[in-house]
Amino acid sequence: MSDEVLIQKIIKLKKDRDAVILAHNYQIGEVQDIADFTGDSLGLSIEASRTKAKVIVFCGVYFMAETAAIICPDRAVIIPDENAGCPMANMITVRQLRETKKRYPEAKVVCYVNSTAAVKAESDICCTSANAVKVVNSIPKDEQIIFIPDKSLGDFVSKKAGRSMILWEGYCPTHHRILAQDIINMKKENPNAVVIVHPECNADVVELADQALSTSGMCKFARESDAKEFIIGTEIGLLHTLQKENPDKKFYPASRLADCPNMKLNTLEKILWSLEDMVYEVTVPEDIRVKAWDTIDKMLNLV
Repeated sequence: MSDEVLIQKIIKLKKDRDAVILAHNYQIGEVQDIADFTGDSLGLSIEASRTKAKVIVFCGVYFMAETAAIICPDRAVIIPDENAGCPMANMITVRQLRETKKRYPEAKVVCYVNSTAAVKAESDICCTSANAVKVVNSIPKDEQIIFIPDKSLGDFVSKKAGRSMILWEGYCPTHHRILAQDIINMKKENPNAVVIVHPECNADVVELADQALSTSGMCKFARESDAKEFIIGTEIGLLHTLQKENPDKKFYPASRLADCPNMKLNTLEKILWSLEDMVYEVTVPEDIRVKAWDTIDKMLNLV
């Protein structure tokens, strides 16, 4: 079946199901192009909360669909590939977090949105890469903070906020494939390019960048910058979004190895199948959902 036929079938089924398609900007290009909205994980969940559609097709990884289900309990949230997981989110369990909280009973737990619903439910407040510094700064200086699960983002925030935190040893394997030498090599090849990296990268990579920004921050910066060339240190799917929004500018991946296989599991065929059979529905038990929503709501009220 050609892409054009697939697209027409998806459009028809989307209307029949009263569905909206959300795609993270790390998805493959054709999935981004069929989506009603593209963006980062929390931005997409906020879009989900605003839509009146009965069905949300979330093209991302599992924790993102869970977040949409937490925010939109009255909608059906489906993910085209149930195996689209996130290694970082799986690097911390509820049991591990509870044990850590026992060791630091007075500490506040700041939970990166890249985590499971159950872990969010055990935390005090959520954050994204875009607002993590603001969230951390909202906590009194005399209180300890456990930052989970991303040690690289935690290190970045710790430096920006000027305070020590207890960092969990989680990380994003895709962002950690971007090496400092990659930035140095790309800068030599493209001396006029502005270097933008994600704060999930290792500290030595962040130190070499002109800007360390979330994916939504990268998109905004690229749109508003007078620069014409950019070296992008994040998952390579973002280059599709950047090039589409800025056709007169050039974008170079810091490393072609920054390709998340989980993000690339969703395809046009799987979107069609998910709408045909209403699979795979993502649900969150109500007791966990309510607690997880509280951590997200605190963040939203703050930022």
